[in-house]
Amino acid sequence: MKFPTIALALVLLAASAFAADVDGKWTGTMSTPMGDVPVSFTFKADGANLTGSTTGPDGSETKISGGKIEGNNISFAVNLDFGGMPFTMNYKGVLSKDQIKFTLDMFGMPLEILVKKST
Repeated sequence: MKFPTIALALVLLAASAFAADVDGKWTGTMSTPMGDVPVSFTFKADGANLTGSTTGPDGSETKISGGKIEGNNISFAVNLDFGGMPFTMNYKGVLSKDQIKFTLDMFGMPLEILVKKST
């Protein structure tokens, strides 16, 4: 009876330690039909909740919303306003040791983004 309890505790501990690896600044580029665009994110994990921001090419910072962590999968939204026209970009990513591979649906076109942890 003790072994399942210990095993569950170890799994939960490992999951929370892995989730903490998302904390910090991440940078990379997003390939678009108009060329590569630099991207950066700053994340903070709190259990299964993810908060943070992204910095656009113009240097402006935008908070993420609805951030979630499920194992090594993360997801969040970025709400933008283009001249009074609101737009939401939904990010889904897979965290591995020192990088996150995101898939972003932008106007029905999937984009891949790879970011690496900044030091």
